[in-house]
Amino acid sequence: MIARTNARDSLDIAFLKVEDNEGKKLVAAKLGDSSKMKVGDAVVAIGNTLGQFQNTVTSGIISGYGRSLIAGDGSGDQAENLDDMFQTDAAINQGNSGGPLVNMNGEVIGINTAIASDAQTVGFAIPINNVKGLIDNVKKSGKLERPYLGVVYVMVTDDIAKEYNLGATRGAYIPKAEDMGSDTILKDGPAAAADIQEGDVITKIDGVEINEKSSLLSVLSKHKSGDSVELTILRGNDTKIISVKLGTAPAS
Repeated sequence: MIARTNARDSLDIAFLKVEDNEGKKLVAAKLGDSSKMKVGDAVVAIGNTLGQFQNTVTSGIISGYGRSLIAGDGSGDQAENLDDMFQTDAAINQGNSGGPLVNMNGEVIGINTAIASDAQTVGFAIPINNVKGLIDNVKKSGKLERPYLGVVYVMVTDDIAKEYNLGATRGAYIPKAEDMGSDTILKDGPAAAADIQEGDVITKIDGVEINEKSSLLSVLSKHKSGDSVELTILRGNDTKIISVKLGTAPAS
């Protein structure tokens, strides 16, 4: 069974409007370019550790990128798939979620999100590039409308390419429903309307390659609902260019 990443899943992001405090103008943090981060680059995590130690700062490195995981809320009642995450050994503790992960220039390159509870200092952060499009959309429209393709996909690695005899070594692979136990081309979604098929590998969106540093989710997030994009699809031995009009992700 393939570990899946579902395009309907949330980025675990909330937007808050913060007013200036007592006439003091707040200064926004500068956003960096998360695609430039490499394994071994130094980072600092900032957060409200354990909900009581405000502005706690821990340091470490980027330990990996392109990680996929299933994160729970600790009670076992809720879980969600998270894709294209930074892994870091900068200590992230309960209460740090939503805090910034910054580079040595003080630029925000990630949002602290999850930890591996049975490990030591194995934490995960959403790359900031994955939410820049959402930030722009919220600032312009005041609404959170995430662009939506409507597929279940797996990021292609060397192992996935070999196991499923794919002609591409990178991209977003849409498995067959029987391999996943559920539909992978979601009914009435933009992908279904554009005749994207099970077994397709999406290798590019508007010419931007899908790989371990630019996942399908992160590239889509740079667009907005209603945009038309061109997908480069590998179907068997054939390469196809398919135009798709992005929809709006369901609320749940």
